[in-house]
Amino acid sequence: MFMYRIFILMLAMGVLASCKKPDYQKVINNPALFSEVVHQLNTIVMGNNFTPVVASRNYAYAAVAAYEVISAGDSKHYSSLCGQLNGFNEVAKPAKDAQINFQYAAMVAYCKVGETVTFPAGSMKDYTDSLRNLAKTHGMSDNMLSSSEEYGLAVAKSVLQWSKTDNYFKTRTASKFLVTNVEGRWVPTLPAYTEAVEPHWGEIRPMILKNGKQCTIGPPPIFNVKDRNSRYCREVLYIKNSVDSLTPEQTHIADFWDDNPLKLNVAGHVVFVNKKFSPGGHWMSITGIAAKKAGADFNTTVCAYAKTAIALFDAFIETWAGKYTYNAVRPETVIDKYFDPGWRPHLQTPPFPEYPCGHCTISAAAAKALTSVFGDHIAYTDTSELEFGIKSRSFKSFNEAAKETSWSRFYGGIHFHNSCEVSNVLGTAIGDSVVSKLQMKKK
Repeated sequence: MFMYRIFILMLAMGVLASCKKPDYQKVINNPALFSEVVHQLNTIVMGNNFTPVVASRNYAYAAVAAYEVISAGDSKHYSSLCGQLNGFNEVAKPAKDAQINFQYAAMVAYCKVGETVTFPAGSMKDYTDSLRNLAKTHGMSDNMLSSSEEYGLAVAKSVLQWSKTDNYFKTRTASKFLVTNVEGRWVPTLPAYTEAVEPHWGEIRPMILKNGKQCTIGPPPIFNVKDRNSRYCREVLYIKNSVDSLTPEQTHIADFWDDNPLKLNVAGHVVFVNKKFSPGGHWMSITGIAAKKAGADFNTTVCAYAKTAIALFDAFIETWAGKYTYNAVRPETVIDKYFDPGWRPHLQTPPFPEYPCGHCTISAAAAKALTSVFGDHIAYTDTSELEFGIKSRSFKSFNEAAKETSWSRFYGGIHFHNSCEVSNVLGTAIGDSVVSKLQMKKK
């Protein structure tokens, strides 16, 4: 954030020095700036240790707010989501004849919702102040600034009011997951033995799907470690043997898609954490990369973020409903107890049940959303992990990336192969449902 503010200050100084005519439209209407706004929220989410599911809520509501502003300013090409999303039936309208820059207003709305829907208000204030200074320095009038901010905040208020009815606050006081000694049931794992994360997330109201169990899946293979020829044992041995002999390429795939927002490291008496973007945050980054590669304008970019964020949000709800229906034990627990004492996966095991695979599901859903905006053959290089010291990977399509994500969880040793395959199918169904029901860009 600090470096970006310095960058904005340098831009402002350059403009003042050269005495250019007002060019705020060129600067503010730049789609790369909106992607930077999303990245800023991504960074704040990461810094506040939010779980992947909670993070998806921030991205979704913020993106919807930005999109609503854009649809109001460009109603010829974009339809409002009001009446399309569950429970979203009212949104503020721009004042008649108000002098509004809808791109700036969209960023104001995004930041306000992004910082308020879960965070305490004010966590993005410095950043929004820098955006305001950028617009003002490049010649946006005080009247347009205030009118744009007024409208952006009004839309944000509408979206925040809607967000309060999605059961999030009710689930904050819901019962915790009950750990038992039943074989095959999930139990906490090393290194922190963290309690189960968000066992009631499946009760959150989706945006497009009817509920957390609309896209149902069958149960995982029956837990059976006594019969070494059982389907379950074959799954166990497949993942154990694969993790024990990973190639450098497989290791890179696992690390690239790890997306563990809070990895706990324990070395003797020393404990420290490594932070990265969550799975949803990674796909938000991919959205920005895709928009740039496609040469998308500001409004299309906002549309892509909104559609992808909605797909991610609904996919997380569906996945978590399944996780706490089957409560499946993780490979690490099974292999350590019944096959190879002391065995550890390549990646750190997340603190929630194994089946279905969350990353596999949400990635397939996000891929479908992005494909609906940019097409199925947009090749791109994903540079999202460079800031975490992991080299980039290139893909021929979003669906190819989603399929690799499924393999990454298997190579990481945290999901059985069956789970990865089933979850990719589940995510595809969720993504298709979201895409088919959402009417955003008019034909």
